[in-house]
Amino acid sequence: MTPSTPPAAQIVCVGSTMVDLISYLERMPAQGETVFGRGFAQGFGGKGANQAVMAALLGSRVVMVNTVATDSFGRDTIENFRSFGIDVEHMAQAPDSYSGVANVMVDPSGDNRIILGAGANELMTLDQVDDAFAANPAPALVLSQLEVPQPIIERGFRHGKDAGAITVLNPGPAAPVAPGLLALTDWLIPNETEFALLFEAEFGRAPEDMTTDGAAFAARLGVRLVITLGEDGANLVHEDGSVQHFPAPVVDAIDTTGAGDAFCGGFAHGLAAGLDPIASIELAIVVSADSVTRRGTQASYARDEALQRLLAEGVAR
Repeated sequence: MTPSTPPAAQIVCVGSTMVDLISYLERMPAQGETVFGRGFAQGFGGKGANQAVMAALLGSRVVMVNTVATDSFGRDTIENFRSFGIDVEHMAQAPDSYSGVANVMVDPSGDNRIILGAGANELMTLDQVDDAFAANPAPALVLSQLEVPQPIIERGFRHGKDAGAITVLNPGPAAPVAPGLLALTDWLIPNETEFALLFEAEFGRAPEDMTTDGAAFAARLGVRLVITLGEDGANLVHEDGSVQHFPAPVVDAIDTTGAGDAFCGGFAHGLAAGLDPIASIELAIVVSADSVTRRGTQASYARDEALQRLLAEGVAR
């Protein structure tokens, strides 16, 4: 199958928001060193927000569950979601905190280093999640990441499983995942670093081969697994244990920030809209690879006519 724009479907994203403060450098500083930047940009980010925006751009009806502060970053974040047609009825505002911030450093090759200040993301409540699912009792898919507390994600996934929804977890930033949360996860989408941490926690050794170790990991945990490999594409572990590799298009990378989130948002949109996993990955790779050709996170995602042209070109390939 080839990438396309499936019909709209509902996704509940129990996820994070950040304001990205991005510095573009000639090189990364050494310990204790100060370097001049080549440029600076401020934009909207956070793994949850990025993935929700990509899914919405592709046509999903997305409900965002998150907490921001009452500061200007928080107000602007909510308005940004509205501009994409994302439901913000379950976005809370905490007066005694700060909205999440990501300090991002990008070198000339497009590689990045990111420092997160979670802020109000850590103040999400179980009641907030319960209310969101009471108002949206039949989502097609529940999407989350590890930038918000795991008990919050687990509650969202429990509601999703009760509703018959697909649950998708992007276990980033890399961290151990609670067994109870893994038990509620249908699809796990780590990058190579995240997979290595999870694999070592489960098997007591570092992974040696992404194919055989990926299959062993998926079988042990009983999850469907997609490992994203950056410019090398992605690996899908099928239910029978076989592994299929999906190469990424060759592009001139400027900034890889948010590319993994573009993949996860595209993949979630595909599954929620009824595409099979192969078609969902093909769609995800197209939008992810395209995002690295522009600076920023959400700002780098194709939209409107540019998105339609991108998808048409993906189909042609």
